[in-house]
Amino acid sequence: MTLPRTPSMRLDGKRALVTGASSGIGQACAVALAEAGAHVICAARGMDRLNDTVSQMQAEGWSAEALALDIADLDAMNAALAGQRLDVVVNSAGLARHSPALDTTPEDFDAVMGINLRAAYFLSVAAARCMADTGGSIIHISSQMGHVGGIDRAVYCASKHGLDGMIKAMAIEWGDKQIRINTICPTFIRTPLTKQTFDNPERAAWIEDKIKLGRIGEVEDIMGAVLYLASNASALVTGTSMLIDGGWTAD
Repeated sequence: MTLPRTPSMRLDGKRALVTGASSGIGQACAVALAEAGAHVICAARGMDRLNDTVSQMQAEGWSAEALALDIADLDAMNAALAGQRLDVVVNSAGLARHSPALDTTPEDFDAVMGINLRAAYFLSVAAARCMADTGGSIIHISSQMGHVGGIDRAVYCASKHGLDGMIKAMAIEWGDKQIRINTICPTFIRTPLTKQTFDNPERAAWIEDKIKLGRIGEVEDIMGAVLYLASNASALVTGTSMLIDGGWTAD
């Protein structure tokens, strides 16, 4: 009898691209992949924080480089990825403009959809072209709001529900190429962008009450999930969502 062995979560020799890598969840994803041995192309619009992130990663002995990239600029994004060999793409770029539905402007609607859905769609297409010969894993950082509704979040919820529908269709289309595509759907995570929310005691208390585990999420809570989906440990996982919500959506 031969006992089974746990598939490796190492990424040695793999090339990864992480968008939104200069801070928050994207930065944590870049670190997780680099720690596991991947060469990580860290992409974001602002170069100051991005260069600082990459410098610190390199100081740890990890393989990383910086790439100035706005995924909403489809021509620039396609040019940056053309000819690249990529094994893993993690899209952590996103936009939120919350307001009551009755107050939503077409400009806000288009801005949110432009990043969260349109750019995510065409980044996935570009990533799949980079993986056409060898297969790979595409991971979008979505949200628990892709599975439930939220006050003042009609546009945001629409974009994230749409993202989860998108990855199901792409998973069907690209399965025979061994290209996997999934989403990670976090609850509220403590990052520089969410600091204002958590600085409001009433809002922080409401969030902690909704999270059944009774605490706010940290970026470290996402790192194991992205490593799992990037690695051979998830070789049979595609077209699905991994909820990291502390039980928020269990109701």
